[in-house]
Amino acid sequence: MAGSELTNIKSPRVKAARRLTKRAFRDRDRSFLAEGPQAVREALALDDVVVELFTTAEAELRHAEIVFAARAAGIPVLRTSGEVMAELAQTVTPQGLLAVCRFVHVPLERAVAAGARLVAVLAHVRDPGNAGTVLRSADAAGADAVVFTDASVDPYNGKCVRASAGSLFHLPVATGAPVAQAVARLKESGLRVLAADGAGTRTLDDVDLSGPTAWLFGNEAWGLPEELLRLADDVVRVPIYGRAESLNLATAAAVCLYASARFQRAGSPPAPGPRLP
Repeated sequence: MAGSELTNIKSPRVKAARRLTKRAFRDRDRSFLAEGPQAVREALALDDVVVELFTTAEAELRHAEIVFAARAAGIPVLRTSGEVMAELAQTVTPQGLLAVCRFVHVPLERAVAAGARLVAVLAHVRDPGNAGTVLRSADAAGADAVVFTDASVDPYNGKCVRASAGSLFHLPVATGAPVAQAVARLKESGLRVLAADGAGTRTLDDVDLSGPTAWLFGNEAWGLPEELLRLADDVVRVPIYGRAESLNLATAAAVCLYASARFQRAGSPPAPGPRLP
């Protein structure tokens, strides 16, 4: 492995990357940090997203295919000491790969395009871990888009990016729209808007989820305020069959999104199984 190692935590490139842990600098530079092999791998799968890649010598050996892909794409690869990586990383035990990436979100009108059948909308979701997990669940359920409204956490927050496990790079993500604007756009695109809230008089067992649906998810602690519930076509709660008081936001969102996905796919023929000898 030829090339010098970056060892000074006060070097301009390290300082420029490190400041992206703060939202004001992310917004100014329109860049963010993606940490770990899974996130970096998915970011590299998109054209013109990764600006530069920081890696330790150990990670360069362990994840040689990722580093090779970056270099093949003409992306600068900066080998760093463990001390510099620890300065850049936002985890207790860094995995030795960290990419500076350009913003990947799209306008609301593009995210909620005609033909969308399943969309997750985060309204007043403040916890980045929960937000990233909802994004990951939406991706896994085959959602067409995720909308982070203006009162929700920044999707480029480091904890949110990590919790999404690469899903930030998989499906259209819109940011910054007021909830009312997002809901209006969803309805114009033919989606039924359902608010997921413990105050709902109907449960997932009571509603038809086979049509195009957008789920509105609220704050972890206090749910959705009354004015946002009124924007929805219906308010639905996840049924609790046991003795638990409630489900946390990320779990409830996963249940709702998968319920919609199951109903929407019910008419599709099952995938063929393996042939028996």
